Amino acid sequence: MWFLRRMLRIPWTTKKTNERVLNEANKRRSLVRTFRKRQATFLGHVMRRGKLEHLVTTGKFEGKRSRGRQREKIMDGLATWLGPGKVSDILAAVKDRDLWRDMIANAYKRGT
Repeated sequence: MWFLRRMLRIPWTTKKTNERVLNEANKRRSLVRTFRKRQATFLGHVMRRGKLEHLVTTGKFEGKRSRGRQREKIMDGLATWLGPGKVSDILAAVKDRDLWRDMIANAYKRGT
C-alpha cells in the first residue's frame, strides 16, 4: 500500500482508505489469495502422503485441548475458501490430484 500511495502521489496525511487507493490503482489484494493457494497445494501434498502430518492436519490425535478460544483449523479455513462443501468432501477430493488442482484453480479465479 505504501508503494501504491507513492506511485499515485497520495500524501500520507490524506485520509484515504486502502480500498480507495486500490480502486484508483485498479489493483486487488492478492496476498491472502496467494497464501490460501499455497496452503491448499501443500495440504494436497501432505494428505496424499498419509504420514504424521496427515494426522495433525485432520486433528486425529490424542491430547488435552488448551484453554481459551479454539484456533482456526487449516481444514476449516480452506473449506470456506474452496467454496461450498464439507471437510469430508475436501479430504475425498485430495485423493484425486487433477480434481484437487481444478478446485484450487477455480477458487483462485473466483478471487475469494
